[in-house]
This record gives sequence, structure tokens and C-alpha cells, in this order.
Amino acid sequence: MITARAFAGKTFGVFGLARSGRACVAALRASGAHTLNWDDGEQARDAFVADIGADVTDLHSADLSGLAAMVVSPGVPHSAPLFQRALAAGVPVIGDIELFAQARAELPAHSVVGITGTNGKSTTTALVHHLLVAAGRPAQMGGNIGLPIMAQDALPAGGCYVLELSSYQLDITMTLACDVAVLLNITPDHLERHGTLAAYAAAKARLFAMQAPGGTAIMNRAAARAHNLAGAPGTDLRFIEDVVLAGQADWPALQGPHNLENARAAVAAVRALGLGEAEIAAGLASYPGLAHRMERLGVKRGLLWINDSKATNADSAAPALSAYAGTHWIAGGRPKLDAAGHADLTAALPHLGGVKAAYLIGEAAPAFAQMLAPLLPVTVSGTLGQAVTDVLAAAAPGDTVLLSPACASFDQFSDFEARGDAFRAAVEAL
Repeated sequence: MITARAFAGKTFGVFGLARSGRACVAALRASGAHTLNWDDGEQARDAFVADIGADVTDLHSADLSGLAAMVVSPGVPHSAPLFQRALAAGVPVIGDIELFAQARAELPAHSVVGITGTNGKSTTTALVHHLLVAAGRPAQMGGNIGLPIMAQDALPAGGCYVLELSSYQLDITMTLACDVAVLLNITPDHLERHGTLAAYAAAKARLFAMQAPGGTAIMNRAAARAHNLAGAPGTDLRFIEDVVLAGQADWPALQGPHNLENARAAVAAVRALGLGEAEIAAGLASYPGLAHRMERLGVKRGLLWINDSKATNADSAAPALSAYAGTHWIAGGRPKLDAAGHADLTAALPHLGGVKAAYLIGEAAPAFAQMLAPLLPVTVSGTLGQAVTDVLAAAAPGDTVLLSPACASFDQFSDFEARGDAFRAAVEAL
């Protein structure tokens, strides 16, 4: 785990005792700090005490005045009573990424790549990490992906921490000066938390505002223009669209126009870190991909099956629809809503040229059916298992079956991973 002498002798509140909260408690205690630990869920508190062996303290009623900081899970909104109570007591409210930022001064010399955006963060983060490791560079991947960063081992000198950063995480991060900061795109998302698209974009822009002179800022040009974004003074500003790449046909896990953009962003980042072109080309070809993100499940019954369960909104599903011809598209779940409160599939509609038919599941099925029925054959399957059955009855050998839901999963599954796992299991059973 990552520790720092700077934390020793101080007391921190830790609110939220899931993976990142537990990692922060362990790292702080190993650093010689004292922690006051709390989760509003009784089951989470009981599991924490049983697993960690530490006490819990109700932070809603505790005296907060002596805390060095309140470390909260990213999902805790600014409006939460404890968040406001901590601020009223003069206590900084931070997340595990800020804790890592404060520990950096005591780590061996290293670099940090921070990656944000509405869509493509996980793939780009994993790809940057893969390119570095494949080239023999020490690297760790964390943030909004993989193990919590505070639970990971410190890298040797010359290593690189590659962090996927959500708007929620950036909201409570103050001093993370990334050597390379990447913004992939900005489309409406999490507006129930941020209120407006401008506020959401401002949270993303914090990644660049925290950079120090000499850093590299890599942005999507359209997003930068739309939201008036610029690099911090003294940083080297580069645009993703200016990266020229060839050979996508040789990258089996990076098909589709969206993955070309992810690859451009990742290549821009590792070029800034000094990787050579031969190293980059070899890494792109050997990248294995991520589960639930355009994941090739193989050929069964003469059909290629693709698990893109991570596509939880129309913007992220849209480019997946252009990746293959002869596509049977499984979509639906709990829909993301437009400004008028209606199920939103708008961004996907211009990308249906290669789609033979749609199979709709979950709460969004009736609304999506109305939108899609004038454009292509539609089957309201209801459930994922039925959708697989319906596809098998209609598809021809050589076709592609794409689960790219354009929706959240919470109507029928606990998360997008559970949805993708269920799809994988159904395919493996064929």
C-alpha cells in the first residue's frame, strides 16, 4: 500500500467503507494516522469491523473539529449532510485520489497520467498502462479502475501511475498535478449530480487546472472549444485529433471509430512519456482489451459475440454500432434521460447503417422500440436471456451480436459488470 510520513499523528475521518474507503483506512493507519470510520450502511459497517478489525464512529454526531481531512467516497455528493458538516467545521473534504496526491512527495521519482472524459476512460487508461508495461516501464493502474490506488504498492523510481478519473473524483481532488492529463470527450452525463453540463465540464477541467508548468495537456479539440478549455500556464497543449495512426486492422481489441480515438489519446500520452514508435506499435497490437468494453467473446453458432455492457449511454453505444457489419444489437435497461425527461437514444440513431435488427430489454424497451421501429426490425425481448434466444432465431452465419445497451443496468442487474457477465455466461452455454 502507499503510505506517507506526512499523515503520521493526524486524525482523519473516513466516510464510506467500501473498497476505496477501506484502502484509505489501511494506508492511513499504516502511516501512523488515526482514523474515525463510518458508513451509513449497517451491513457495510459490520463487514468492515469483521474484516479490518477497526472500530466505527458515527461521524454524523462526532466532533469533527480536530480532523486533518474528511476522506469520502466519490459517490458522496456535496449536498450530503456530512459533507456540509465537515466544511462548516473547517475540515477539507477529499477523496482517495487527493490522499494519493498528498503522498506523492515521499514516493520514488515517478510520473502520473490522469485520464478523464465521459466515454472511453477505462479503455484508454488500460491501454496506456498496457503500452507502458509492454515497453518494460514500471506502471500501476488505478483511480476509477482496478484496485484503489492507496492499496497498490509504490512503484520504483521511473514508474508511472495511470489513473482513470471521474468527475466525482475530480470534484474532491485539489493537488493532483498530472505530468500528462487527458480529456477524451464531454457529453451530458451525471447531470443529476452536477446540475448543468457546464458544471460537469468544469469538474473535468479541474484535471488541467491542477497541472504544473512542464506538464502535457491532451484534449479533444471539439470539447475544448465547446467548453472553452485550455491548459494551465506553462503546459504543453496537444489535441487528440492531431495524432496520426495507421494499422487499426492489426489491433484486434481496438476495433471501431471510438477505439481509434482512444488509441490516439493513449499514443499521445505515451509519446509525451518518451515511448518509441516501435514500442507503441507492438503494444497496440498486443493489447488484450477490457471485460465489458467491446470484449470479443468469440464465435458461437457461426456468430461473433461482442460484450459492450459498459456502454451505459447512447453516446458510448453509438460508435460500437459502427464497428461491425451485419450487427444484431441488444440494447436497453434503465435509460438515461434527456432534458425533457424522456429516454434518450439520440446519439445512436445516426449509426445504424450496419445494424440488421435490434432486440430490446429492460425498462427502456417500449421507448426505444418507438424510436427504432421506423428504422429497422425490432424485437422487444424483455430480458437478456430472451434476447439471446431471439437473436439465434434470426441471425445468419457471419453476423455479429452486440450487447451495447445504451442504458444503465440497475433495472435488472446490480451493475454493468453483472450484466456483461450474464451475457458472457449465456454465450458460453451455447
